[in-house]
Amino acid sequence: MDPGLLAAFSGLGLGLGLIVAIGAQNAFVLRQGLRGEHVVPVVAVCAVSDVVLIAGGVAGTGALLERVPELVDVMRWAGAAFLLGYAALAARRALRPEGGLRAEAADRAPLTTVLLTAAALTWLNPHVYLDTVVLLGSVAATHDELRWHFGAGAAVGSVVWFTTLGTGARLLRPVFARPGAWRALDAVIAAVMVVLAVGLARTG
Repeated sequence: MDPGLLAAFSGLGLGLGLIVAIGAQNAFVLRQGLRGEHVVPVVAVCAVSDVVLIAGGVAGTGALLERVPELVDVMRWAGAAFLLGYAALAARRALRPEGGLRAEAADRAPLTTVLLTAAALTWLNPHVYLDTVVLLGSVAATHDELRWHFGAGAAVGSVVWFTTLGTGARLLRPVFARPGAWRALDAVIAAVMVVLAVGLARTG
């Protein structure tokens, strides 16, 4: 196999391995996909953000972050606070007796609010920098002159994943026509956000 193509596939595999896991970003994209609300812009924000972070890692930004641990600490506490706030909102939705897909569709949030939330869930999460910039960037460096092939593969993985998650969520809409399903999803999202926030606060 062509060395450049092999490096690209290696990047694709590692990129998917790092991103295909339940987390704040994925939970938000899934929820927007189920609601059918601003799906394309949300997917674009998450995918473009990942591509930028991957490019930064391949270019060597990870080494800079390792030299400025104070910046990571600021992002860590800001991210933890934001996740706890988002968890509180999800918990409040989970406790509401009414709901369902029709109610969710009627309660549409402004595009600006949705995009700012997507950006915050991405850029205020230090794990994104540690995984995407530091770890992925370090592995990319082992490919020497083919490191950008590796980075391109990882970037393709992110774009494919977010597109699949956001657009594929509509297949689950029949399930979420029931209010109980939405309440269960929001309860899970709230729990995940709290766990992630506590994890962020305890690291460092």
